[in-house]
Amino acid sequence: MAKALFTSKVKWSGKSLVATGGTRGFEVSMDEPKGLGGSDTAMNPVEMLLTSFGGCIVICGVSFAKLCKVDLKDISVDIEGDLDPDGFLGINPDVRMGFQEIRFLIHIDSPSPQENIDKLKVLIKERCPVSDTLKGVKITPKIV
Repeated sequence: MAKALFTSKVKWSGKSLVATGGTRGFEVSMDEPKGLGGSDTAMNPVEMLLTSFGGCIVICGVSFAKLCKVDLKDISVDIEGDLDPDGFLGINPDVRMGFQEIRFLIHIDSPSPQENIDKLKVLIKERCPVSDTLKGVKITPKIV
């Protein structure tokens, strides 16, 4: 299969710290909590990142369940990440700007044999594109 190009365009709304963006006719908004200078009208970008990661895990689980012979009744994921705002706010140059750690717990409801569910868990961890991206990807910025 050939490489696929995914795109998104994000723009400041002109109000507070609200940014709106989207792709393929879908749109989302992002903001910051009031304590970080925003108006608290939407998730902030790092919350959106965690939500995207969770969405990818769930979609992988649903997509690969049949392959692993798992009769999936339900799947959900709880995700949390540690981020010290002192990094991106420039308060402490020794603090990483992004997440220091992200943890997740997948909940799978299925009457299938545990060995099949275990295969599904492995496949989710191996093939989740967002997880792979978070491990490291080349970022090429251009500013005009």
